[in-house]
Amino acid sequence: MTVVPRTQQGTRLYSLDALRALLVAWIIGGHALLGYSAVGGWAYDEVNEVTFTTSVELVLAAIFGPSALFFMGTFFLIAGLLTPRSLRHKGASQFVAGRILRLGVPFLVSAAIVWPLVMWLAYLSSGQTVSYSFLLSGRERVFDSGALWFAEVLLIFSLVYAGWRWVADRRENERQRVLHSVNQLWVLAVLLALTTFLLRVAIPARASAFGDVHLWQWPQLGAMFGFGVLFASSGLAEQVPHRLRRASGMVTLATLIIVPVLALVIGVDNLAADMGPFLGGWNWQSALLATVESVLVVFGSVWLLGIAQQRLIRGGKVRDSAIRSSFAAFVLQGPVLIMLAIALRPMPAPAEVKAPLVGAIGIVACFGLGWILISRTKLGRLL
Repeated sequence: MTVVPRTQQGTRLYSLDALRALLVAWIIGGHALLGYSAVGGWAYDEVNEVTFTTSVELVLAAIFGPSALFFMGTFFLIAGLLTPRSLRHKGASQFVAGRILRLGVPFLVSAAIVWPLVMWLAYLSSGQTVSYSFLLSGRERVFDSGALWFAEVLLIFSLVYAGWRWVADRRENERQRVLHSVNQLWVLAVLLALTTFLLRVAIPARASAFGDVHLWQWPQLGAMFGFGVLFASSGLAEQVPHRLRRASGMVTLATLIIVPVLALVIGVDNLAADMGPFLGGWNWQSALLATVESVLVVFGSVWLLGIAQQRLIRGGKVRDSAIRSSFAAFVLQGPVLIMLAIALRPMPAPAEVKAPLVGAIGIVACFGLGWILISRTKLGRLL
């Protein structure tokens, strides 16, 4: 059924769902590229047979790299905007049970069963035989779940919010807050940059932790989730004020242009060799990355939200199917991308050929399989 061209669709917000589906597709493609990157960032980099040349990796980093700094924050902003109404609609007990079932169960199944099996096959394809215990705790990522670390962290934030509302409701009702000034966004960006920098003095970016919870990214994720919760009743989910959307777009685009120029000016010409100081520590490189990341996630997320509310409001068979299957596609991306990479491993081709193939086929396969799961199986109730 074609969705009526309105932003509000019953208890759902169509533009937010459409934006989320678009971000899922982008992230699946990004993970496919990272699997063949010398810098890494996706599990296939542990066993990949080919990697991008240094020059190609620099170009890809300039084009796609900045999005990696704030797209996950956008996911958490969307979640924050939707969480209060979900809690009010379902009640605390049903909300908590639903979150555990929808987020906790997929995470545990992936971390304990699916992801170790997939990574065992990946290592086997590279000629290495590894044990189940190694796959759980011997790798750099301990009790890894692939992309589903997102579900684990979102579950934690959701349960914390539900607990906070349970306590706060005994004292006062939620107050409606209005986002009316660009200065509010700048204050958030500055505070986030400072918090991120200080945290990464102790926990550098990409540092391993049990469950691969991305602790180094928590200031960004927590800030955007909290930002969404704080302004959920202000109408921000339905419409970003024109002035804020325009200003956020200008700041985001200016930052996206400046980042590659800055990289050239400071002499970054080999990501694998040069990125170390930017990941953390008491140095200007770490402070610079924290600042750029914070500006992008605050202004970029608000801008994407506004663009979605303007552009992603009309339904269609393909778009509606993609929206319905987006969470399932997100869950499936790990096994699908790794298996595709394994299948293409014997092909005598460079990373510049294999990575786009894995990405393109992976996006279609993840959403296609996701649609089958949610429309043809009982798992649709969970995903």
